[in-house]
Amino acid sequence: MDCYTANWDPLGEAAYYRKLDLYTMGWNLREDLRDCLVAAAPYGGPIALLKNKKEKSPSSRPPLEIYTASGVLLASIPGKNCPAVHLGWTTSEDLLCIQEDGSVLVYSLFCEFKRRFSMGNEVLQNHVLEAKVFHTEYGTGVAILTGAHRFTIATNVEDLKLRRLPQVPGVQKPPSCWAVLCQERVTVLLVAVGQELYLLDNTTCSPVTLPGLSPHAGSFLRMAVSFNYRFLALFTDTGYIWMGKSNLKEKLGESICEFRAPPKQMVWCTRSRSKQRAVVMAWERRLLVAGDAEQCIQYPLDEESYLVPELDGVRIFSRSTHEFLHEIPEASQEVFKIASMAPGALLLEAQKEYEKESQKADEYLREIKDQNLLPEAVEQCIRAASYEHEPEIQKSLLRAASFGKCFIDKFPPERFVETCRDLRVLNAIRDYQIGIPLSFDQYTQVTTEVLLDRLVLRRLYPIAIKICEYLRLSEFQGISRILAHWACYKVQQKDKSDEEVAQAINQKLGDTPGISYSEIAARAYECGRAELAIKLLEYEPRSGKQVPLLLKMKSSQLALSKAIESGDTDLVYTVVLHLKNELNRGAFFMTLQNQPVALSLYRQVKF
Repeated sequence: MDCYTANWDPLGEAAYYRKLDLYTMGWNLREDLRDCLVAAAPYGGPIALLKNKKEKSPSSRPPLEIYTASGVLLASIPGKNCPAVHLGWTTSEDLLCIQEDGSVLVYSLFCEFKRRFSMGNEVLQNHVLEAKVFHTEYGTGVAILTGAHRFTIATNVEDLKLRRLPQVPGVQKPPSCWAVLCQERVTVLLVAVGQELYLLDNTTCSPVTLPGLSPHAGSFLRMAVSFNYRFLALFTDTGYIWMGKSNLKEKLGESICEFRAPPKQMVWCTRSRSKQRAVVMAWERRLLVAGDAEQCIQYPLDEESYLVPELDGVRIFSRSTHEFLHEIPEASQEVFKIASMAPGALLLEAQKEYEKESQKADEYLREIKDQNLLPEAVEQCIRAASYEHEPEIQKSLLRAASFGKCFIDKFPPERFVETCRDLRVLNAIRDYQIGIPLSFDQYTQVTTEVLLDRLVLRRLYPIAIKICEYLRLSEFQGISRILAHWACYKVQQKDKSDEEVAQAINQKLGDTPGISYSEIAARAYECGRAELAIKLLEYEPRSGKQVPLLLKMKSSQLALSKAIESGDTDLVYTVVLHLKNELNRGAFFMTLQNQPVALSLYRQVKF
């Protein structure tokens, strides 16, 4: 705590940036990331690695590997024969592997092949030079640059509609850089050819001039779009950096760095209510943070590193470390800045002195109370605690907030309680074995429900259930939903008999509200386990859910028996009609002869 600001680096007059250690990576890579295709999902998501096949012998198939953000291996499979050009993650954490021939392979978090789609014949004929995966309000999209220097784009891979964009005039070689922009709900491309910029939409290719661009800027080498697609940055061969809004109508700032070679990566580092928006650039051994300020921040890189833009910062990982670079939030600045006289800073000092049983605690408190700033002091400490990753610092700030609350009449406790609750959840999922380093702002954005979905996706059912219990979520929102997912995963396991799996599921689920055994049985049937599906349907109390699945499974006679047992004549008629259409006349009446109730109902109604 005494050296808390030691890793703060100023950018301009009002902003400070710092790097936080998230993990020492546990993946034990033999080589660094230089020769790998790398993709990391946002919101503390998983990391996919694929060794560059060009570095290997023609007969080798380098593996595709997926790790948690802490470097714990989730799954690995041999790569495909067709070289991969790009990897990217969808919003639902499926991995897109874009091949040189324009095919896109979709894998689950555990390297399970899900499906394949093609980006069209033109891409197949001309091959893929470059590709980008992007996210909009419509879903996850893919943009392709072909060997013919043409662009093909799909804005939603779940509802594939390919668009071939107009050609950039006079292009004889690939563009120096390009980026996907979202303008007024329309996805467009910004393409740089030397010193020229072009905007490509569905039908037109228009030249673009950036507002306030220096006449000596030079040729464009790199582009970066912010996490929320609101901001754009460009890097030129003179070291000039232009920063502005992605609508290309407003300049936010500019900077000049000493490097002329293009960075390997350039991403935005910004957050809501940011005092100094910045871009982060990585060269082989240097990381640079540039904003609208005379001086940049420089960090040495000991290893080849990869940048992952986030909602409120940038994750930086290498073979051995994983860090988070972000702008210091205002509340943290107010509380921890050296010589700060903000109410939160005074309250933190008061609490420390109180623990020492020093009378200075009373002096600090009086100074805050005389200015009627005690509620603000408590709020500052609560907000500052939410931005911290170290539990000890969180506790220190929350103790100060709790101490201050004692001297306020009718202070609403909700904010304090919610922050304590959320930090407990965040500390649990940041654990090395789980490896989801969500920040407080990211957690607020993705919501608890999505976090639970992601834990379920990783098959981390115990901690997901503990979080539901701790947050006191309803059965339908929480435990029932997680147990249903667990059961659907259980039926896919082939190493146990149908009887064992059915009993294990029933023992775990019992009569838990909100659980549908018919849905679990349907999943078992999809996995080719019809007998298991029938056993699971025995636990389904609603005949209306049993019968349709039994009919789908061609178990018509069992469906008829279940319909008759239910006493629901409409359900019996449904099965009888299905049998009449499915069986020949002799077999149909033979079946009804064995079911007098069904035969009687059939005679009453003409089908």
